[in-house]
Amino acid sequence: MTAPVGTLSSANTPRTGDTLPAGSACCFHCGQECPAASPTAEGKSFCCAGCQTVHTLLIENGLGQFYQLGVRPGATARGTVKQSEWAYLDLPAVQDKLLDFADAETARITLHLPQIHCVACVWLLENLFRLNPGIGRTTVNFARREVSLTFARKQIALSEVVTLLASIGYEPTFTLGTVGSDKAASTNRRRYLQLGIAGFGFGNIMLLAIPGYLGLDSFSAPFFKTVFGGLGLALALPVVIYCAADFWRTAWLSLRQKTLTLDVPIAVGLAAIYGQSAFDIITRRGDGYLDSLSGLIFFLLCGRLFQQKTHDRLVFDRDYQSFFPLAVLRKNAEGERPVAISQLSVGDRLVLRHGELLPADATLITGLACLDYSFVTGESDPVRFQPGDRLYAGGRQMGGAIEVDTVKPVSQSYLTSLWNNEIFRKSGASALDSVTNRYSRRFTWIILGIALGSAFFWLAVNPSLAAKAFVSVLIVACPCALALAAPLTLGTAQRILGAAGVYLKNAAVLERLAEVETVVLDKTGTLTNGSADGIQFHGTPLTNAESAAIGALAKHSTHPYSQRLVRLLESNQQGPAVTHFVESPGCGLMGTVNDRSVHLGSRTWLESFGIKTISSSEIVGDSVWIAMDGVFRGSFGMSSPLRPEVDSMVRGLDDRYRTALLSGDNAREVSRFRDLLGEHATLLFNQSPLDKLAFIRDQQQAGHKVVMVGDGLNDAGALKQSDVGVAVVERVGSFSPASDIIMDARQLPQLDRILDFSRQAVRITRAGFVLSGLYNIAGVGIAAAGVLSPIVCAVLMPLSSISMVIFACGATRWAAHRAGLATHHSITSRP
Repeated sequence: MTAPVGTLSSANTPRTGDTLPAGSACCFHCGQECPAASPTAEGKSFCCAGCQTVHTLLIENGLGQFYQLGVRPGATARGTVKQSEWAYLDLPAVQDKLLDFADAETARITLHLPQIHCVACVWLLENLFRLNPGIGRTTVNFARREVSLTFARKQIALSEVVTLLASIGYEPTFTLGTVGSDKAASTNRRRYLQLGIAGFGFGNIMLLAIPGYLGLDSFSAPFFKTVFGGLGLALALPVVIYCAADFWRTAWLSLRQKTLTLDVPIAVGLAAIYGQSAFDIITRRGDGYLDSLSGLIFFLLCGRLFQQKTHDRLVFDRDYQSFFPLAVLRKNAEGERPVAISQLSVGDRLVLRHGELLPADATLITGLACLDYSFVTGESDPVRFQPGDRLYAGGRQMGGAIEVDTVKPVSQSYLTSLWNNEIFRKSGASALDSVTNRYSRRFTWIILGIALGSAFFWLAVNPSLAAKAFVSVLIVACPCALALAAPLTLGTAQRILGAAGVYLKNAAVLERLAEVETVVLDKTGTLTNGSADGIQFHGTPLTNAESAAIGALAKHSTHPYSQRLVRLLESNQQGPAVTHFVESPGCGLMGTVNDRSVHLGSRTWLESFGIKTISSSEIVGDSVWIAMDGVFRGSFGMSSPLRPEVDSMVRGLDDRYRTALLSGDNAREVSRFRDLLGEHATLLFNQSPLDKLAFIRDQQQAGHKVVMVGDGLNDAGALKQSDVGVAVVERVGSFSPASDIIMDARQLPQLDRILDFSRQAVRITRAGFVLSGLYNIAGVGIAAAGVLSPIVCAVLMPLSSISMVIFACGATRWAAHRAGLATHHSITSRP
């Protein structure tokens, strides 16, 4: 167990060794042993010139705090790093493979730095801009040992970036995706080797101890006792030294950092058992406890391995299952078909419309690309490209439809990092994480106090039980069960919802969703579906050319009304070319088709261009007004049918939540939605995106937790402002980074069930906390009484983790079953 960040020593506290004498054998930077005649500076010793250079570089740039965040924080530095070693990184062909994004000014790259090992490393890497102003924002993924950074291409070359990293001890590895797997495979081999050696030692020491257990007098002679005792000590030595190496290392690091983790008392207990056993065998006072010691280490390793497998499974599911719900239009001989990004291959022809995300690096084939890379670089100014240009993944098209050919595979982890961009991060800490961290910080002190108390008690009452009680308490105590409760429960719930077409940005969204008390709904594209039914044209009948032009323009937009017109006018095949496309959110779209100017939008928007419109009493519901070459041509009445079972969903919300409807359309259908939502609901029409955002903010200032459910297009501000933003999409293909949840539109009728399920998931998590506490109270109490042996405690500890996995996963799946959550293939009927 590693020490939580919150327990590290303060940055203002001098670290041990700040005033090492020149002859010290410990390197001030990396902590390695210094050879004879090692370099010194300012009374500090360094093992090599590289460490001394890095130290000087950090101090001169005001980064001395690096040494106050931990002991031995410096990775081993190389002596002399030449930029020429990395010159090949500046070749265009190499950068095409390595860079996540690049334009004339800025580039972004993700590097694997295996030297990252502590919070000081993270702090230093996130302050690289102070070493070179050409380096911009840096984000460190500690679990993956990765750093993503942007740099100004005119100020610093990629080879200079890598040279700088290598010079301070963080040399990147470039194996194009194999580093992580090789490192993981090596780590797994080591774990299994440790487990195998511990099992071998445990089994053979038990065999040597059997004669003594069975009272076989012929094997109880002093000679056999000496031989068997010596063999037992020899067999136990590699078990204690190699198999328990992780306990020794983490305990030592914890003490060096002046913190206390559970591995400290465990290491003390292991040393005490082996020392007592060696003393008893050498002095012939007894047989020792080597069988219990080796069995203890074996079962501790089993528990660690199980916990690691559980964690790896959670990480694997988070990265590679369908948690990133992007789909795109793929074009082939059969036409355009929506496909999930997991099914894309290099060379696929993709069609991107206004507002859609480019999921992989590609070459622009047709159309004029105007890409917004603010998710990648933080810069909001769109970048324009011409056919033949290279486009990088992560840009959102802000003009008409374009066609591209992919040149690199899709990286879901990269796209997920865009969705989790800090720009869209909700404020506030997780209460469940706070409980876990608070408990974990205090756990070790409590357990150590109980262990010492029980040892002192038995020393006075029955000294033979003192060591047994002390070690048993340390072993049976298990904070791991509590640490697994939240990620297992919420992670399982996230997978269940993902399979049902409800995609969460992260598992913490469930906790906020469970606290919601106000549900705000958008109308168009949310409560209403996107079919072509109920559309009627009012005005002089359109010619075939005019219908084709309207369909071609509407095809460039992802707005629900635009897509309904595409279906009505059957414009799915290649139509006339559209130029000068512009979409005004909440207003309409315009462009030039066959040299004719076409406007589609609200009546007020058309009139703002000086276009005279004619009102019609025949229009029922909302409408889309049409103008050709500045002349009004008519309007489409968009009578929108409700999605199936929305009325049942609203009834499910009515009794427990405050509801509100915000719509940018006119108030023609106010009576219809009043009947649907009830008298207590708030109905507001003619709402602009800013009006919706202001309403959400007012609700929050009144103390309400708000979930905003919208189409993700015109509601981005409200989705970001709300406590939980839910983007409802017809095809799960519109990237909505401001949202916390992207929901398949077919799952909207299950909104009340999803809210209920989130509450159940949080209750299950809290129940897991209680079960973990009860286990520790019971186990520690019995161990302190001297009833349980250390080996039995070592068996009980992994069992507690296993029971937590079974409880969390099983109870969460049962809660989903009771909630009646359906997959996205079909929606179950309601009672």
